[in-house]
Amino acid sequence: MAGEGDLQLLGGLVSPFTLRVRMALHVKGVSYEYLEQDLWDKSELLLASNPVHKKVPVLIHAGKPICESVAIVQYVDEVWASAPSLLPADPYDRAVTRFWAAYVDDKLFPAWLAILRAATEEERAQKLAATLAVLAPMEEAFSACSAFSSGGDSIGYFDLALGCQLFWLDALREMFDVMVIDDGRTPPLAAWTERFLETEAAKMVKPPMSSMLEYAGQLRENRIFATLNTGLLQIATPKIVFAELPSSSSAP
Repeated sequence: MAGEGDLQLLGGLVSPFTLRVRMALHVKGVSYEYLEQDLWDKSELLLASNPVHKKVPVLIHAGKPICESVAIVQYVDEVWASAPSLLPADPYDRAVTRFWAAYVDDKLFPAWLAILRAATEEERAQKLAATLAVLAPMEEAFSACSAFSSGGDSIGYFDLALGCQLFWLDALREMFDVMVIDDGRTPPLAAWTERFLETEAAKMVKPPMSSMLEYAGQLRENRIFATLNTGLLQIATPKIVFAELPSSSSAP
């Protein structure tokens, strides 16, 4: 694989945002050193590399840190430009793709995370309905943003944005028998999901289900998670739940 000897990725085994970066690096053919982080006991390297948010993922290239998965993926796409681009060539198509990728992070991610956070079956059903409403407009977005969804072989920027979260949607099914993407409601998305999860990029980063279930249990029992669930303190965002709380699993 192409790459630099001084490329490191600080990440978390079950963090969807870390998985996004790892898949992007694989698709671009870039080699790197992966360093799993224990975020209960944050390393000096992580604190020095991301002093603002103190969370993963962080890509360190030639000693220079790049934080946040969106910025990292765009950086990787630009630096290793000899490999096929993750974004379309046309400026308008790039803008549309970025819009829908942001929609996934800003709307879909907190929607399905609310399913995990639900305290009762009734609340969980309400959160599922809200998640399905968020998901509905994305059917048309796929035809515009994902050549992979139309049978192509190239995984792109939008595919990575949603693809990194599929593992947790599967965990919701395992935990609560909740189906966010299925053949009946969203047939194109279901077909894309099946294809995406069979790609080498997805298979190589897929976290063990046991690790995700254990992590989810920690989130549901953790005092910080309970604070978020009751709304007593609005000091954290959904991304921090997955990026700052520790993974109990060792590096893959």
